[in-house]
Amino acid sequence: MKKNKTPPGEAGVCAVQPAAAPPLSGFGQDASPDYYRAGLYYALREAVPVIDAAVTKLVRLTGGFCVQCDDRAAQDYLDGFLRRVPVNGCSTGIESFMAAYFDQLLTCGTAVGEIVTDAAGRPAALYNAPLNSVELVRGKNGFDVDVFVTARGVRQPVKYPELIVLSALNPRPGSFSGMSLLHGLPFVGELLLKIFRTTGVNWDRCGNVRFAVTYKPQNDALDKAYAKERALQVAKEWSSAMNSHSVKDFVAVGDVQIKAIGADLPILDSEVPVRQLIEQIVAKTGLPPFLLGLSWSTTERMSSQQADALTSELEAYRRVLTPAIEKICAVCLRLAGFDGGVQVVWDDIMLQDMVEQARAQLLTAQAETCIKEEP
Repeated sequence: MKKNKTPPGEAGVCAVQPAAAPPLSGFGQDASPDYYRAGLYYALREAVPVIDAAVTKLVRLTGGFCVQCDDRAAQDYLDGFLRRVPVNGCSTGIESFMAAYFDQLLTCGTAVGEIVTDAAGRPAALYNAPLNSVELVRGKNGFDVDVFVTARGVRQPVKYPELIVLSALNPRPGSFSGMSLLHGLPFVGELLLKIFRTTGVNWDRCGNVRFAVTYKPQNDALDKAYAKERALQVAKEWSSAMNSHSVKDFVAVGDVQIKAIGADLPILDSEVPVRQLIEQIVAKTGLPPFLLGLSWSTTERMSSQQADALTSELEAYRRVLTPAIEKICAVCLRLAGFDGGVQVVWDDIMLQDMVEQARAQLLTAQAETCIKEEP
């Protein structure tokens, strides 16, 4: 019995091929990958400021990092390259590239970057590719992911796929694209915007009051005969009084009633539904409410537990970003003629109160002083 052998350096063919997904039913469901809906998610961030603030804070709270090499010469070259490498033609340094890369990963669920080389084949710059300019396709073996670009109306694979950096956030089984952090929030954002829009309209009506002026003719025949003319005269005088730039009284003869339109209707309280919707957003982002400027009641112990939970979330994001950083550094070292591996060392996550940190350092210093003074 012969066994099928995979040629060295080539990926094997996946035995379990993903079947075509049936169209999903239900409100707000879409079978397309999240990176196809990048425009929707960016529009959602623009429309709901708390969502944009959450994504921005997650990018900043992830922190910085450094890369360590075994070879001293490779370490010096890599430090200088990562510190001075041009990014997108407008910034410098790998941290700027990773900030845009992580922002795209959180928003779209998939992030694509490219190592740009010069004419000699050496690394020269880093580029964050917009997802609307690339197309991800499952490879022929059912396992790899091929990156295509459209040039002059013709779709063609990228010339150097080894220079492409690709990351997916929480991909579903059998899927090569990730799931956006904002997945499931368009419906919540639509309801929230509807409440905000309606509240604005109500306040616009309350601030610019509309009046209903009603003229009731008397029982005599003369008053009834000229009811139309008197109503037009009342309307003219009322319009003149309302459009006047100075305070002007309105004087009418007869049975005239003036009421503010909608004055008897109560304004709906939006505090409870808005908080319920924002709670869904906060739960999706994993950030404590106080980091988003929400003054919800909380205890000191609860704040500490929320900080610990956020630390775990940030460490999970770091595990997703580490392979991308390692690939960039490894490719740049190989193109520069260096061998050996690299190791990404992240900075410590600091979410505690600075006053408590200073107090702990003071107590530690006092304890060390007491130990030294003991005979």
